Amino acid sequence: MNQIEPPRPLAIVLPVMAVIAAMASFQIGAALAKTLFPAVGPQGAATLRLCLGAAMLMAIARPWRGWPRHSPLLPVLGLGLSMAAVILMFFQALNRLPLGVAMALQFLGPLGIAVFGSRRPADLIWAVLAAGGVWCLVDAGPATIRLDPIGVAWALGAAVGWTSYILCGRAASASFGTSTAALAVSVAAILTLPVGVHHAGSSLFSLALIPMALLMALFSSAIPFSLELYALRGMPARTFAVFMCVEPAFGVLSGLLILNERLAWAQIGGVAVVIIAAVGAAWSSVDEKRRDAPAKRRLVH
Repeated sequence: MNQIEPPRPLAIVLPVMAVIAAMASFQIGAALAKTLFPAVGPQGAATLRLCLGAAMLMAIARPWRGWPRHSPLLPVLGLGLSMAAVILMFFQALNRLPLGVAMALQFLGPLGIAVFGSRRPADLIWAVLAAGGVWCLVDAGPATIRLDPIGVAWALGAAVGWTSYILCGRAASASFGTSTAALAVSVAAILTLPVGVHHAGSSLFSLALIPMALLMALFSSAIPFSLELYALRGMPARTFAVFMCVEPAFGVLSGLLILNERLAWAQIGGVAVVIIAAVGAAWSSVDEKRRDAPAKRRLVH
């Protein structure tokens, strides 16, 4: 008996809803993490997020069931190191900057890969747009809220770390598939734990923090990773990449609703310009890969 396929509209709508929910969930998790800063600092919050998130993802993925033979461990170790650096620096930035601003600045990492990996000079327009957006965020004039330069530096450091994360993630995913996230988060948790213990001390193990820490890990790790993996199975890569570029907007909204963080209109415009640049770069990079694919097949055959 043939299996009945779901209606096509539903097959399209569900992955889109999953991506939107994943982005919203991640930003809610980041906002919840910021509420833990007074108790354990950004380093302690990063440690709690990674350790609890690793436990949740390990329970979901159970990578030991289908461990690939002779798989190189170096890429997944590099991915875990990159993830630890990104989370620590992003949380340091979040301690000094509004959530939406920190998220937009961090997005310069993947945007840079998309732009400077292109062979078309016309794609440099996205880099110019991104630069204009950052200028609006940081200091477009008297109407903007002055940002902490140290926080901006941490956010840009997270952008560089995210670049390394993407490059290592490609190699690690080729070997470990859907188990990659659980393994990488576990490596990052092990690397971050000494930092968190050093800065937060015994406060890191306070029972009073466990409920909020579990919510943070659930919203920032388990839920978004699971939803993104589901979406990737039913959504073209181009669509997924474009949707993910809208994440800074969710950062602005979460910062406003959960943390009462308000930006000047010029800075909201800066976030919007960074989003437009990211969407354009993602769209162009996927188009370029599609154009290159027939040529590569011709060379092979």
